[in-house]
Amino acid sequence: MKPIALDAMGGDQMPGAAVKGALQAAQAGIPVILIGDEPTLKAELSKQGGSLEIHHAGDVMGMDDHASDVRRRRDSSIMQAMSLVKEGAASACVSMGHSGATMAAALLVLGRIKGIERPAILANMPVTEGYVALIDAGANADCRPAHLQQFAIMGSAYAKTFYEKVEPTVGLMSIGEEEGKGNELTREAYTLLKETPSINFYGNVEGRDLFKATTDVYVTDGFTGNVVLKLAEGEARFIFGWLREKIMASGPVTKLGAKLVKPILKQLADRMDPAEIGAQPLLGVRGYAFIGHGSSDERAVKNALKNAQVLVEADLVGKITADLERLETVTA
Repeated sequence: MKPIALDAMGGDQMPGAAVKGALQAAQAGIPVILIGDEPTLKAELSKQGGSLEIHHAGDVMGMDDHASDVRRRRDSSIMQAMSLVKEGAASACVSMGHSGATMAAALLVLGRIKGIERPAILANMPVTEGYVALIDAGANADCRPAHLQQFAIMGSAYAKTFYEKVEPTVGLMSIGEEEGKGNELTREAYTLLKETPSINFYGNVEGRDLFKATTDVYVTDGFTGNVVLKLAEGEARFIFGWLREKIMASGPVTKLGAKLVKPILKQLADRMDPAEIGAQPLLGVRGYAFIGHGSSDERAVKNALKNAQVLVEADLVGKITADLERLETVTA
């Protein structure tokens, strides 16, 4: 496998977290190329006592920069990372930096898979056992029914590959379970999804079904998906913060009980931590691109690299392409 190109400059805790996470991944047998300012990265590697390949990039996209600026900033770390994927020198690109710039760079450099009009972000949402997929999680605020059909195909292929589901179920997020419920977009998308050959369409699902794992894949537009994602992340932080506050203000008996359940609460917190997955895939481009949180630490970097390797080795892009060809054959 070719090395994974890691944008080591983008993100709040970079390059330190990038170097630490990459070194941990390398120890687990995952090849990595650090992309960024070479003197800075060499100094960080020296500090960490490790050695990795470096590809110099003299520019970095800041969080306040406009995503479209990538077109004229070819020497930025994210553009250099994507270019290595395009050239075949790297198997995937992972970035914890500017998410919009990462998407723009992937579209500009890698291009779209034939049959995909709008690449989408897939979010892995933790449930009692494993994860479910939410797609789109923020790439496309406005969608047409055909876009949701494409999201369903990509999400189903991902669930087969990453969750190892033989026949994953696909649900369409709406405001009611019945076929006629929802807005114009969901009603028309429902008809398309019923006729899509490569997916196991369950029907409409509601927001409350997500954490019940009623289906393996949840399809929606990027506006709704991003609201759901941010709400879930915010609610998790609130609940753990509220529990901590109440425990600290309680008596000795409650504090003793909290100590007894602390290991279980830690396991739960770890499962809900975005660092467990590390970065979410941008599906629909001709290559592998992964977008992480700007606040990612070395654990998130290591896990992002590990999960990127899994999807590359499983040929997810090839599987999505094959499923799209099946759709084209049926609709021709």
